[in-house]
Amino acid sequence: MGSPDYISYGFALIVFSGGLIGYAKAGSVPSLASGVAFAGLLAYGAYRTSTDPKDFLFLIAVSGILLGVMGYRFFLSGKFMPAGLVASLSLLQVGRLAFRLAA
Repeated sequence: MGSPDYISYGFALIVFSGGLIGYAKAGSVPSLASGVAFAGLLAYGAYRTSTDPKDFLFLIAVSGILLGVMGYRFFLSGKFMPAGLVASLSLLQVGRLAFRLAA
């Protein structure tokens, strides 16, 4: 068993918090649902990576999907919060995991 992937768990927590904030500020149920869903998937991926450091393909796929969705929203709106922030964090996560794939 490997060490906990604190970075990925933290990323999941940020995504979850964003969904809650979107719901609290704007009453956005889709924001809440997608935040909870993606956070759950990211936490599951973090768990898998924590138990086996070589098992990160699920996590890189979920992070890549989140990068695509939020990157597209950022491109359309031009607003950094929240889409630009989540897209940036997703890009960092994909880069971190891609580096692991190359090593």
